[in-house]
Amino acid sequence: MKKLSQIGLDIEKSKELSILLNELLANYSIFYQNVRGYHWNIQGDKFFELHSKFEELYNNLFLKIDEIAERILTLGFNPNYKFSSYLSTTLIKESNLASNGKNSIQEILESIQILLSKQRILLEKSEELNDAGTNDLMNDYVSEQEKLVWMYSAYLKSN
Repeated sequence: MKKLSQIGLDIEKSKELSILLNELLANYSIFYQNVRGYHWNIQGDKFFELHSKFEELYNNLFLKIDEIAERILTLGFNPNYKFSSYLSTTLIKESNLASNGKNSIQEILESIQILLSKQRILLEKSEELNDAGTNDLMNDYVSEQEKLVWMYSAYLKSN
């Protein structure tokens, strides 16, 4: 017989989901720090425009980091919080191109593609588990980030 958590989900399947969420958390955490670096170090003729957009993005990422950690806790597990753990888990690499706007936006697009891939896996797994909370969160993120891909891609075409 399956053991159910306090929120009525299979504990073993929830554990598998929390592992995937912790991987997502690691990727978001490195992405967040990269975007902070873009914001702090951007230079050039698009400074004011990009400085503001990067701040908007890292504030959004900060909220998602918190939501993902809280979702892991809601599932009954602990979110990772050590950067050493993040660095060993993430597919998003630390940026070395923080002052160049075009390169920063290209890295943002690459990072979002990684997040989208991981979130789509979580959509599938959370649906199998009948975990509406995680599924709703991932659906919201995917919809928002698909639009960001379009917008950042359009920006690159204008430069």
